Amino acid sequence: MAENTMQAKSRRGPHWFDDALLLGIMGILAACGLIYEYLLSHYAGRVLGALEAAIYTMIGLMIVSMGFGAFAARHIKSAFTGFAILELTVALMGSLAILVTAAIIGFGHALPKIVAETLGLPPDQLPNGGFIGDFQEWAVYLPYVWGVLLGLMIGMEIPLIARVRQALSQEHLLHNAGTIYGADYIGAGIGAAIWVAFMLALDTQLAASLTAAFNLLAGLLFILRFRKRIKAAKWLLLGHSFAAGVLLLLAIKGPFWEQSFNNLLYQDNVIYAKATRFQQINFTERLMGNKLPPAYSLYLNGRLQFSSIDEHIYHAYLVHPTMAASARHDNILVIGGGDGLALKQIFKWQPKHITLVDLDAEMIKLFSDPPEEMPQRLRQALLKLNGNAFHDPRVHVMIDDAFNGVDKLIAKGEKYDTVIVDLPDPSHPDLNKLYSDMFYRKLGQLLSADGAITIQSTSPYHATKAFLSVGKTLAAAGFDVKQYHHNVPSFGEWGWTIGTLQGQNAEQRLWPMQELPVPDSWLTPDLVRASFAFPKGFYSKLDQVKVNELGSMQLYHYHLQAWKDTQGIATF
Repeated sequence: MAENTMQAKSRRGPHWFDDALLLGIMGILAACGLIYEYLLSHYAGRVLGALEAAIYTMIGLMIVSMGFGAFAARHIKSAFTGFAILELTVALMGSLAILVTAAIIGFGHALPKIVAETLGLPPDQLPNGGFIGDFQEWAVYLPYVWGVLLGLMIGMEIPLIARVRQALSQEHLLHNAGTIYGADYIGAGIGAAIWVAFMLALDTQLAASLTAAFNLLAGLLFILRFRKRIKAAKWLLLGHSFAAGVLLLLAIKGPFWEQSFNNLLYQDNVIYAKATRFQQINFTERLMGNKLPPAYSLYLNGRLQFSSIDEHIYHAYLVHPTMAASARHDNILVIGGGDGLALKQIFKWQPKHITLVDLDAEMIKLFSDPPEEMPQRLRQALLKLNGNAFHDPRVHVMIDDAFNGVDKLIAKGEKYDTVIVDLPDPSHPDLNKLYSDMFYRKLGQLLSADGAITIQSTSPYHATKAFLSVGKTLAAAGFDVKQYHHNVPSFGEWGWTIGTLQGQNAEQRLWPMQELPVPDSWLTPDLVRASFAFPKGFYSKLDQVKVNELGSMQLYHYHLQAWKDTQGIATF
């Protein structure tokens, strides 16, 4: 009778507690797996300066690797012991992947200087070819290598959990796969929510350590519950204790170590770094000597945004031709420009009101009220560079995605005498929409009929198709378009696109100008006129360049193709 009762219980499947534990573990592991995908692609995009195609490459590689991992799981003899070892390995590998990658890539960038100092070479003869160049080139693939390895192991988790449930029931479990996959999908969704709500703004190494801690916890709970079925359970518990110590150390010291390695990627000394929900922000300092002030540079996701040495050249060309081509200068709209440097130039025109739309509130805060932990000299330099612009009562900051934010301005019936678009290059699909024909049509509704709009338009020589596409897209949105360019030493030859809605085009309006209406240390009327001149045949292939229609990603692909050889991108 007792035997029949046990068999009946066996047919009903594992004990409810064991089943709940296994499904809970599966959900935790699914969340961790998804976060590892985001972390590795996040690191490649933010720190290495790789284009955001890295995200899709990473996810694709990990999904394929998970498939191979699922096949490989059948070769693990003991599902109980194999799963316990697997989670310990995933925890250690997941927590160390980014730190090890940062160390190797940082070493690769420091290697030319190390070799030069060892051999006594002068600073202008740093070795950058041969094995050093090969090492630097291949090092950027490391995040993908980690992705493949983690994907293989994550792919083993579901088959092993399924076998554990099968073993506990002693017969085929009805809906075994469906139940486990349900827990997996729900866990992945929770992981995505945790990433967006919490981990996105964390240091990547800290986020990796926290994620690995949940892998370790899942493995520990599994061992404690099923230790009688696990070989060498005591040794595995000891391994978990060691791994817990490693994770604690990485959570405390890892972010500092990672940032130290990442700093090796920059030519100058990184004196302040901050991760926001939207971007990695780095400030560098270069000591100039000869009693000159230090040079400060801002990098967003590994890409230079400005240098204090020559930012005034860029912003003078961005602002003054636009303002001079506008009939009035009372109400100004700035899209982007979260550093406030364009505002400083706009103030010279004595506007009555400026609306600035930017997505990243923490970026604005860095340039309006720098935090106490920022070096005092950098705090003073930033406020001096933008003239403490964000504390001017004429400035209204609107924290919003510009594509949607301008709809709110249109709904209010706002009109602006000048529109200045100071956005990063379209190196991300989300940025591409802010260079689209639809977005420019929205801005056209906000611009006064006798006003002007200017858009920073990347380099006309390094990214010619992208530059031409910006102009052609603005024209497709109903503007009379002209383009101009000038050399900004930190960037090379740079370009802008200026448009008007009625009357003369911007070049015709600016041509008679004999004196710049406002004081500027660089710009002159002759320089403005000269900036509209391009080499012979520059526009001869304009008909081959496409308009960046909303959803087409055309400009993003032009930009990707033009800059991929100088962005440290690993493409597949």
